[in-house]
Amino acid sequence: MRKRFDLAVLGTGAAASTVASQCRSAGWQVAIVDSRPFGGTCALRGCDPKKVLVGAGDLMDWLRRMQGKGVQGRGARIEWAELMKFKRSFTDPVPASREESFRKAGIAAYHGRARFNGPNSVQVGKDVLEASHVVIATGAMPRKLNIPGEELLTHSDQFLELESLPKHIVFIGGGYISMEFANVALRAGGRVTVLHRGERLLEGFDPDLVEQLTQKMRHVGASIHLRVEVTAIEKAGDRLVVRASTGGEQHTFDANLVVHGAGRVPEIEDLNLKATNVDATEKGVKVNKYLQSPSNPAVYAAGDAAASGGPPLTPVAGYEGRIVAANLLNGNHVTASYSAVPTVAFTLPPLASVGFSECAAKEKGLRFRIHGEVTNDWYSSRRVAEETSGFKVLIEEGSDQILGAHLLGPHAEETINLFALAMKSGTTASNLRETIFAYPTLASDVQYMV
Repeated sequence: MRKRFDLAVLGTGAAASTVASQCRSAGWQVAIVDSRPFGGTCALRGCDPKKVLVGAGDLMDWLRRMQGKGVQGRGARIEWAELMKFKRSFTDPVPASREESFRKAGIAAYHGRARFNGPNSVQVGKDVLEASHVVIATGAMPRKLNIPGEELLTHSDQFLELESLPKHIVFIGGGYISMEFANVALRAGGRVTVLHRGERLLEGFDPDLVEQLTQKMRHVGASIHLRVEVTAIEKAGDRLVVRASTGGEQHTFDANLVVHGAGRVPEIEDLNLKATNVDATEKGVKVNKYLQSPSNPAVYAAGDAAASGGPPLTPVAGYEGRIVAANLLNGNHVTASYSAVPTVAFTLPPLASVGFSECAAKEKGLRFRIHGEVTNDWYSSRRVAEETSGFKVLIEEGSDQILGAHLLGPHAEETINLFALAMKSGTTASNLRETIFAYPTLASDVQYMV
């Protein structure tokens, strides 16, 4: 059946839902399509449920640190099945709630995988949606490793549905997904091995802080192997065997579960983009500064599916969704800026960053000074017995503007937002030093970081 709309949106995550709701509020006839339960990665398979697990892991880590310091934590443990039940109390209501919100708004919702069959036409099952504009916001999926036994891997969304935690888990890759889940698994009593082909873990973060975090992970039991290339995964009875090579030598690692944490790519390969004359690369749909396809002006893209230059983060996806909606409704006039976007690895402790890294600032030819320190002996770390913390802040010479901030330690995921706000508003390092913060708080450390 053929149906006509002003806008068809592919995906139901942050970017897709934002575009659909804003255009519908302006009176457009809108359709939205998703082959998975409505809600998108963050709400169902990513940041939100992951943070529930991280919260439990954080509690266990805190109890371990405070042992012998007035807190008796012996016998405390994570009951994995109960934790999963608690996690599902957040995720289970989302699809029906999201679908109901679409219905109330008058947005036509379709379940199924969309494929283009013309410049302005999308096939979903037996339905053909013809639209004046189409927005691609289909998110990302695990990168194909192209190794024998790849089908034996457990992906991040499957990890978040485990009914029990296997005794020994091998994580392939040293990025966000592996590090966050590995830290949770360690605090839940699991054995953890990390195999990463790079020189260091979490390569997008400050190397000095990453080294501190790596040492803590090893201290609490993680076996971390760098410069390792995984070549195959095999089934051996009720166990899995990971084959890998490093420096010309062959190694094997036994595990009960092998988790894919080696990166994600835009989920666009089966959309039949050729039919709509939309160009794409491995980074996503090619877009101009208005997030519009240069090869087909009727198509826009946002979030992880777009090669926009923005980091693959949920707040960025929502931000890009607002930009696309504004440009659709009022003509191309709004462009994106990614100058002060904070990012966090929810490890234990968390690692956070905003702005330029030290290396990037040097490559840019910027003149700056660095204020950095290992802060294990600061009161804010000592009072919670955290022995792994530090910071590095880049301040531009002359202007006193903050160019970048990098934090590791308790509540770094919250404190980094103060630096992002300072950078966005032009607040100088001197302004921060002169601010009176509530004390004792983690925010009050900021004046000593600049």
